[in-house]
Formats: sequence, C-alpha cells, structure tokens
Amino acid sequence: MRRYLIGAASAAALLAQPLAAQTVRPDQARFRELYQELVEINTTLSAGSCTEAAAKMAARLKAAGYTDQDITLFSTPEHPKDGGLVAVLKGSDAKARPMLLLAHIDVVEAKREDWTRDPFKLVEENGFFYARGSADDKSMAAIWTDSLIRFKQDGFKPKRTIKLALTCGEETTYAFNGAEWLAKNKPDLIAAQFALNEGGGGRLDKDGNRQMLVVQVGEKATQNYRIETTNPGGHSSRPVPDNAIYELADALKRVQGYEFPVHLNEVSKAFFANTAKLLGGEMGKAMTALIANPEDAAANRIVSADPTFHTMLRTTCVATLLDGGHANNALPQRAGANINCRIAPGETVEGTQATLAKVIGDPKVRITLEPPIRPLAVSPPLDPRIIGPMESLGKKYFPGVPMTPVMSSGATDGIFLEAIGIPVYGVPGIFGEIDGNGAHGLNERIRVRSLYEGRDYLFDLVKLYANAV
Repeated sequence: MRRYLIGAASAAALLAQPLAAQTVRPDQARFRELYQELVEINTTLSAGSCTEAAAKMAARLKAAGYTDQDITLFSTPEHPKDGGLVAVLKGSDAKARPMLLLAHIDVVEAKREDWTRDPFKLVEENGFFYARGSADDKSMAAIWTDSLIRFKQDGFKPKRTIKLALTCGEETTYAFNGAEWLAKNKPDLIAAQFALNEGGGGRLDKDGNRQMLVVQVGEKATQNYRIETTNPGGHSSRPVPDNAIYELADALKRVQGYEFPVHLNEVSKAFFANTAKLLGGEMGKAMTALIANPEDAAANRIVSADPTFHTMLRTTCVATLLDGGHANNALPQRAGANINCRIAPGETVEGTQATLAKVIGDPKVRITLEPPIRPLAVSPPLDPRIIGPMESLGKKYFPGVPMTPVMSSGATDGIFLEAIGIPVYGVPGIFGEIDGNGAHGLNERIRVRSLYEGRDYLFDLVKLYANAV
C-alpha cells in the first residue's frame, strides 16, 4: 500500500520544520544490514519468495535468542513461496492482552529495464535508500523485526506479550494472503488487543521539512463491480440503435457524472478539523463548514477540488478496465467494464451496488460483484490509550509537528484483523516524501534519516504499549 497523507495542492500551506542532522550509530548500522537483506530478497508474486524472506528474518530472531517455540513459519502446499512468520515475545503479566505488530513483506512488480537502478539491490544515494520495497513495506517489516531482536538482546521484559506477523499477498489482489489466512486459520496465534500496521507516518515537503504526523484510524473498503451489456449483434453493415458498446458507454457516463454524498465519521471529522486549523483561508473555512453541515454544497465544492480530500469525504467509484466486441465487421454482442469502488466505513458493498444500478437506470445493464469480496473495514475507536502515546512521543521526537488521525482511502491487510475483532492502527513516525516515495512506481525510495528516526520512534512506542497495561 502506498502511504498518501494529504493533497499536494494543499501541502505548501502546512507548517514545516527542518530535519536535524544525524550521524549513523552502531546500532543503526546493524539495522541497515537486516534491512538490506530483507529488501534484496525478491518477494514479487511473479518471481520472488516471501517464504525465503520470512525464513531469513526467523534466522535473525533465533540468533538473538528466540526459540523454535517462539516462532511459527507458515505457508500452504498450494502456495509454497507465499509464506510468512509469527514471532512472540512473551509478557510477564498473564492478564495483559497481547499487542500485534503487522507488516507485509511482498512487493509490487519491478522491471530492471524501467528502473534507473537495480530494483532488488539496496542503493544509498544522496540521502536516500533506493529499491523496490525500500518504503512499502519492508521499512516497517525491518523495523518490527529489529525491535524484537533488540528487546531480546536488551533483556527487556514486557508486561504485555508482543507478537510480530510478517505476511505475504498484500500487494496482489488474487494472491494468497497471509494476513487473511492467519485470521481465518490461526486466529489464536495472532489474537491481540490491538495491532500496529502501515498506513500512517509523516509528511515531508519537497525540501525535506516535516509538515505533519498522521495515525491511520480506519480505511475504506475496496470492491470491484462488473457492468456488462449484451446484444444479439449482427453484421456491421446493418447498424441498429440497440448497440452493446453504446449502451455501456451511456452507463459509464452516468457513473462518471455521479457524486456520492459526503459521509463523515469520527476520524474524518477529526482530520478535517485539525487540517482546517493548519490550512486556514478559504479551504480551512470550507472544511469547518462541511463538518457542521455535510450538505453544504459550496463548502463541498471547495474541499473536493483537492483529489485527496475529495476521496476522504465519500465513497468513490471509477471505471478502470474496458472490453467489448468480437470482430471488426460485427456488431458487438457484449461490452463490459470494471468499476473500482472505495467504500466509506459505514456503507456496504450491496448498498453501493444498488446505488450504481439506480444511477445507471438501465435494466439491460447487468451489475455483478467481482471477486474477491473483501471484508468491510471496521474503523477502530480513537482510543486515548493508543493515540496518547503516539502524541507524547511525537512531541519528543518531532517537536512542533502536529499529529492528526486520518482515514485511509487505500487498503491494507488490517481489514482481515479487524474482521476478527482486532483494532488496527497505522502508526506515525516514518516521514514520507510529497510524491509518496515512488511506492508502486519507478525508483522507489525512502529518506535515510526518515528510516532511522522512524525506527527510534517506533521502538520506543512499542515499549510504551508493552508496559501500559
């Protein structure tokens, strides 16, 4: 998943703070070795192996003192290269419920001929680490693994049990998904009071200045629908008004012209309230007005002009794939399109399907759900026991940088944990670039300083939660 925190059009108006200079410590050098090893293991679906990556991380955990009983390596016979691991550092208080650290170790495909550098070799250049997965999500996977190693080596005795799950399949829709498999087949192994995951972070401006910290609290659900028209067809020399491609085009234009209503929840209200204070001006006033009255059309137009704010306000549906016809000289017998919807928390897959049918308004257009049908995201509460430590550490590590909760318009594996009752929070701490670090795209990168500072922040954050019972 790509971390995307706030619209680029509005970013320049936010408060900025320069990053302080930092030298590499011995413990950071050791972390870099772990990070490099993980990054340089190809874990794409086409040619890689998450199973290998999980085994290498398990070996490092065992070298630090974890036993075979503390580590579970898993895969299935049908998907031998899509494995993962769960590691456990047992707490001293039997009454304290565990916490779970989640990260995915699979990455998006990357072709060497398209990249400036080899995507599966970690390159440090001009203050950045370059490689596929350098940011998404092997930065977090490496930090969580490193944290458990350091806890064991330091003799840290947490009150609360700390669990780590490194999983595969997050980046590919139809792949075996380790988080889903664990939730369905090994729920006791990952049972926790709450989980920490990707999706939060921090935002830097183009000059590397800190702008804001965010904690992801909830996300949209992703669901694809197929809309399709059929027709007996015929010879192209005898065109008739009843044409499958034209009927599909009419349906797509109606979907394009429809705007789902504003749907705010506790998290999005908090985000827009905080962002309104930071931005001020016309945009800030419009955000405040929209919180007070979601039906304020004038305020809606102003806020929705920013694509990121627009999608945070509502469910969105957009055409992403198109097919139709069967011969150059024949009237089309079939035409279809994929509609990708990002459904706001509190709305349903079936309700969105019904809305599409109503908007299209043509009984000849068939609308069906496209698998997989993922569980709806369940927004966790803005629990002060979770948010409080994030804020207090944020003030220590990044003084003067505001923090706000945010609902992600993307998707993470957190939905599978939330479906079995584990609230999932996307942690702040790792600051990202204004362009999303090139995640899922070419020349993915992460700022060296951001990775090291995020490591320190998250290590201390986990320790706070581990003893706060």
